[in-house]
This record gives sequence, C-alpha cells and structure tokens, in this order.
Amino acid sequence: MAKKKEEVTEKVTTPTIDKIVEKTKPKNNWEIKDRMYYLNANSSPLTYTLRTGVLDYFDEEKGYEREIVYAPNQNTPFVDEMKGVIRKEHIVFRDGSLYVPKNKVMLQKFLSLYHPERNKTYFEVNKQQEASDEFDYIELELEAMNLASGMSIEEAEAVIRVEAGSTVDKMSSKEIRRDLLVMARRNPALFLNVAQDDNIHLRNMGIKAVERDILALSDDQRHFSWTSTGRKLMTVPFDEHPYTALAHWFKTDEGMEIYKQLEKRLG
Repeated sequence: MAKKKEEVTEKVTTPTIDKIVEKTKPKNNWEIKDRMYYLNANSSPLTYTLRTGVLDYFDEEKGYEREIVYAPNQNTPFVDEMKGVIRKEHIVFRDGSLYVPKNKVMLQKFLSLYHPERNKTYFEVNKQQEASDEFDYIELELEAMNLASGMSIEEAEAVIRVEAGSTVDKMSSKEIRRDLLVMARRNPALFLNVAQDDNIHLRNMGIKAVERDILALSDDQRHFSWTSTGRKLMTVPFDEHPYTALAHWFKTDEGMEIYKQLEKRLG
C-alpha cells in the first residue's frame, strides 16, 4: 500500500496589528487546546459574522477545489463527506475576537485550516510563535544597540546622514550619538542594514563634498563634476541613485584618486 503523502505545516509570521499571524496547512497532528482568533484592525465592529458557506477550499492532496461549510453536527467541513442533515451555524466575532474552547475541534479546524479569510479578515493567536518572535526582535535590538555604542563619531555621522541629511553638520557629537542609539532601538533591522553597508562611508564622503561645494551634482542628477572647474567626473547610470553610483565609482581606479583628494580636503 502506498504511503500517504506527508502533509506539511508552513508557518509564516508577520507583525500585523501587533499580533503574530500563524499560517498552517491541514495536518494530522492536530493539537487539542483552546484557541483565540482576532479580526484584523481594519474590520473590528462590535459584532462580525464570518461567512461559513458555501466556500471553496483547494485540496492539494486531491488536486481540486472542494466545497466546505461549517456544520457543527458534522465531523468534517467538506460537503462531499457529510452525511444526513447539514445543520449550518453562524460564526460570530464579538468586539473583534472569538474564543473557541478545545472541545470544539471542528470549529477550530474550520477557522485555522480551511476558511479562505484566514490571515486576511482574521487570524489565530499563536503564543509560542509570538514569544519566539519577540525574543528574536530583542536579540536584534541588542545587536543594533551594541554596534551603535561602539561606533566612532565619523561612523555615526555617516549612518545618521542617511536619515538626517545635511542637518547632521549642525549637530553636536552628543546629538549624533543620541540619534544613532534612537535609530538602533526604534528600527534595529534598518539600522543594521545601513550601518553594515560597505558603501555607507563612500556615500557620506560624496554627500559632504557636494554640501561643501567641492563637488557639484547637476540639476538632472545625472553628472558629478568639480565645482571649481566644472570638469565632469562621472555620469550616473540610468535608474541608479546618484550617491550610490558615486560610491561605486569611488571604488574604481579613477574614483579612488578623487576620493583620496576629497579625504584631504574634508579633513
């Protein structure tokens, strides 16, 4: 007898409405427990009646869509497997939430596994996944804060300039360090992405050179040139950010010579 194809559980978490959404596919090892469901933030009236039939569910194992309906007097959500009288029942969210005790297994499975509005109109709370994601975020925040604390003032300036622009030139060193730590705490993923970018210092050098009128960026943002002579240095490729292009150019043989000159002039 051929072995039944093992069904896979796929979990995808997103920070929607400050909650963790758990996506699952039908599985045999169903956990018997109380479950809590919430409407998303865009649809939380005092009472909300969820559609319970007639709905379609694509059965991956069988390879076709099957009609499903919630009927508490049946032991399956699939209409083609139901026997006798089908007694349908409404599913009602009150104040944006729905508690389903562990003894109502069919209702839980209907909501957690089969309903097409799962993770769209409503989602199931997964406390373990929520705790795991919170732990991962705290670790990411600590990594960002530690990196920010150990940065030199020059490195900090380069990172802050990405968000603050030319105003960073008017900030004291303590203001720069404060804003750096705030950025690391509020958005650690963005901070680490910026701070660990190999080109961040090259971009910062280019921006400072333009702000101090050493280099000039054309009005159409397609060319960099010496301000004093007007001699063109490089052309910005189409659809590329000018300072990103300049940072890449600084890595070329010609660009490295210009970069060294800028380092001397900007001190």
